[in-house]
Amino acid sequence: QVQVVESGGGLVQPGGSLRLSCAASGSIFSTMGWYRQPPGKQRALVATITTGGIIDYADSVKGRFTISRDNARNTVYLQTNNLKPEDTAVYYCYADTRPFSRRYWGQGTQVTVSS
Repeated sequence: QVQVVESGGGLVQPGGSLRLSCAASGSIFSTMGWYRQPPGKQRALVATITTGGIIDYADSVKGRFTISRDNARNTVYLQTNNLKPEDTAVYYCYADTRPFSRRYWGQGTQVTVSS
């Protein structure tokens, strides 16, 4: 049974930082990453990372967020720095299985940036 579990969300002031973690289990995984869904908006890509370390970021987070991965633990991290109110969203982690790629999602973790 595949499980994807996020942690690390919370309330932070503008300019602050949070580190999100996501642990996947129950399969072999290829690409993992993060999406976010602000209130009243659609879910959108934040960052992705392959097992080989190829990384992609949304333009809105480049220079502020850093994604990293521990392949041995099937865990991906999202270091978020210089947070802005517009970063407020539910952050969802995903993990793609291999072979026969299928995407699994975590339950989401709330990040709120407010003074």
